[in-house]
Amino acid sequence: MKRLAYASPVNPAPSGISDYSEELLPYLGMYVDITLYVEDGLRPTNPHLARHIEIRPVSRLERDHRRRPFDAIVYHMGNSPAHVGIWRALQRTPGFVVLHDFVLHHFMLQEMVALRGQIDRYRAEMRRRYGAEGAHVAELMLRGRFPAAAFDFPFCEDVLERAMGVLAHSRYVLDRVAALKPGLPTVLVSMGIPLPPFIPRNEARARLGLPHDDLILASFGHINPYKRLEPALRALRDLRDIRPDARYLLVGSISPNYDARSVVERLGLTEAVTITGYVSRTAFEDYVAAADICLNLRHPTAGETSASLLRLLGAGRPTLVTATGAFTELPPGVAAQVDPDESESDLILAYCRLLAERPDIAAAMGAAARAYVARYHTLEGAARGYAMFLAHQCGWGDVRPLRATPLWDVEARHVAEVRTGDRSASHRFADHPPVQQPASASTPSSPVQTVAGALAELGLTEDDRDVLATVARAMHETGMVP
Repeated sequence: MKRLAYASPVNPAPSGISDYSEELLPYLGMYVDITLYVEDGLRPTNPHLARHIEIRPVSRLERDHRRRPFDAIVYHMGNSPAHVGIWRALQRTPGFVVLHDFVLHHFMLQEMVALRGQIDRYRAEMRRRYGAEGAHVAELMLRGRFPAAAFDFPFCEDVLERAMGVLAHSRYVLDRVAALKPGLPTVLVSMGIPLPPFIPRNEARARLGLPHDDLILASFGHINPYKRLEPALRALRDLRDIRPDARYLLVGSISPNYDARSVVERLGLTEAVTITGYVSRTAFEDYVAAADICLNLRHPTAGETSASLLRLLGAGRPTLVTATGAFTELPPGVAAQVDPDESESDLILAYCRLLAERPDIAAAMGAAARAYVARYHTLEGAARGYAMFLAHQCGWGDVRPLRATPLWDVEARHVAEVRTGDRSASHRFADHPPVQQPASASTPSSPVQTVAGALAELGLTEDDRDVLATVARAMHETGMVP
């Protein structure tokens, strides 16, 4: 069996990639013998890791590889400080890179300035790579300002220079990698997740103390200036004119660089918005199960493929996403795409009204989302994608699993956690029962009729022709209607 060095964050490292790797590793272990390299001093909290995989400090990778070469080395790179040791190991020993974020600017700022104190080097690199505009953004970043323009300067060139090949989860990232380093071997590998189990909506609401009949919108994950909070809140404010019971749950931590609470207060929505902060894993899953509509908005994008979004889709949640980056690669009907322009709040409002008033469309959208994740984002498929790419690049020959089953059963473990409340693994998401189509609902004969009928039922008139045109076009293009 081929030997693979696998360098990645794992829990308790504060990174979504920790969850990702802990779910992928047991399946990848069917193809290769894995040695897991983690940040020095980190003690993994998942007991299955130590039970089934050798774990080593990442600072030892270079020496281990020199003494007994691995057949391949895989490094996971993302735009967070959890990858510092991995980045430094990559500089010493090249390998294959799983590029979770195309934009690594914020990571490089942390590495150069905060950790190494190389302020002049950061300034010089920004000017050398990106000219006067890059130098200007560098000065803003050094003053503690984080402009959206920072996303225009990816700062991933050094990673690509040390990479023997790149694995990514979107065409968006691969196209940009190819533009920066033509000829570098790349592959598109689907992100695998366990299909979420079932948690009844009203049971979740009862545990959380939420009213059973309120219209609940929810967003999940770290709240920062790029999560489109203000457009969403403006839409909520208008939605409450029609649905006074509408409320918005923001489930997750808040960036120290963003005063989300003051935004809520300024828009007069203190009574309608709940910011939970970090919650337990049990509560996290219950919040997902309790939501009627999920918002997974972000712009600009670092090129990430959102595991949290896939979990929401896998849970069958009607979900709004920003029409940018990798999110535009979602197939029609799986999520409602919102343009990050002047129509943004209007589109959020119209989609929310539609999904609230048309449970048949909400149910169809949730079912399509779950079916998409179940088919295209399996852990088995993801592990096979890794194995095939490495085998091709390293000349291993035929790819076939050498173990009949995963190293441990992620799915069974997750079901047990949901039933017992033992959430020792990372955030997972829950399913909800499908909304039944009303007996009186008719099936329109064309997308145009469906859009017109739905909007008419929602009370929009000819006076709203600009909004009507935008919403109708977006719904038709995304396939939200049959």
